[in-house]
Amino acid sequence: MPEISRFFGIVIYMNWREHPPMHFHAVYGEHEALMTLDGKVYAGSLPGRALSMVREWMALHRNEIEADWNLAQQKKPLNPIDPLE
Repeated sequence: MPEISRFFGIVIYMNWREHPPMHFHAVYGEHEALMTLDGKVYAGSLPGRALSMVREWMALHRNEIEADWNLAQQKKPLNPIDPLE
C-alpha cells in the first residue's frame, strides 16, 4: 500500500483500486482509521490527539489527497504529500 505522508508517528497511505467512499488510511501504532475527506472516521479508530493531527493535515492537503485518489483509481503512482509540521 503506497505511503503518501508521515508525521509525528502517523503514516498516511492509500491503496490502488480503492473502494468508495473516497478515503485514506491513517496508522498510528496499533491503531488504524479509514478517513473520508469530510474528516469522518469511516472505519477503525485513532487516539484523540492523532485524529486531530490527521484532520489538520487533511484540511491543509485536501486537493492533493483528491488528486492521489484519482491516480489510485487509474492504478498510477501516487504523489507524496508534505507532512504536518
